[in-house]
Amino acid sequence: MNRLKISIATLLLVGGATAALAQRDPAYQAARAAGEVGEQPDGYLGVVGSASPAVRALVNNINIQRKAAYTQQSAASGATVEQFAFTSGCNLILKTAPGEKYKGPDGVWKTRTAAPPERDSRCI
Repeated sequence: MNRLKISIATLLLVGGATAALAQRDPAYQAARAAGEVGEQPDGYLGVVGSASPAVRALVNNINIQRKAAYTQQSAASGATVEQFAFTSGCNLILKTAPGEKYKGPDGVWKTRTAAPPERDSRCI
């Protein structure tokens, strides 16, 4: 699959996702700010450490929505859902703000600083 096509399609999705994130419910924003959730390289949101059932349900709901979007967008781009999700994960990690959590390529949760986040070497 042409990585450029995946990247362009992902940028369109992430652009839309960024707008949607700004409108998410306050529980999501609070969990993100508190470091209870973070972006993962696979394109899905993860729970950092132990979290309340409400936070876990919130993450599950967001991930269901992401999978649906990835499925739709991957069909349009000719990529697999996994390829599209991975490329989205690369971009979502890049878009984290200082203080937010993300999972590094080593599988360890990290807190974003002012420096660029550590991403998988396959991210473009």
